[in-house]
Amino acid sequence: MNVLVVAPHADDEVLGAGGTIAKYVDEGHDVYVAVVTSGHPSMFPEDFLKMLRSEALASHNCLGIKETFFLEFPAVMLSEIPKHEINKKINTIIDEVKPDIVYIPHYGDMHLDHFIVSQATMVGVRPIKVHKVLEVYSYETLSETEWNVPHVTNVFIPNAFVNVSNYLDKKIKAMSYFKTQLTTFPHPRSLEAITSLAKLRGSTIGVNAAEAFCLIRRIVI
Repeated sequence: MNVLVVAPHADDEVLGAGGTIAKYVDEGHDVYVAVVTSGHPSMFPEDFLKMLRSEALASHNCLGIKETFFLEFPAVMLSEIPKHEINKKINTIIDEVKPDIVYIPHYGDMHLDHFIVSQATMVGVRPIKVHKVLEVYSYETLSETEWNVPHVTNVFIPNAFVNVSNYLDKKIKAMSYFKTQLTTFPHPRSLEAITSLAKLRGSTIGVNAAEAFCLIRRIVI
């Protein structure tokens, strides 16, 4: 089985689905990650961008990800890119990977890049192709999903959970490579907060640790 995780920024894929990725890989499935944006040189020093790329690849190697695609759109500036260009690049990855399952960011996240990536990926997974994506889920991203203006139209309401009790340590190890992105507790992008959320989601389904998702579409063939 092929699984594709689409991340607006490097580290979103680990924050939202790192344990689930590790579980898929351990079960023998192929997991791919598409990182849609990278920092624009006008906003981020070149050495920082190189370090972040290196961190992402090290993290993905830790998780056993089969291949990482960097789409190179400018971070924080996706709203200035024609939508058809973003749609086309993501659709190209979907056509190449032919995933059975796709994970996308929650459309209601505070960061506009997350909303745009969510919408663009949904265009690519429309069930009108010969190869159909059978399941589509959205994941939560600490410091984005929980910080938006609270409203019924953007709330994250998980209805699917993955037991990652045996993979939480691997998720934390993979996230620890992102030294440029991590900070100290009580900031949500801290290893302690990530662990706490996993335990909270786990308690929802009676296990030690879990990741939560919103099921967007499931096709039974």
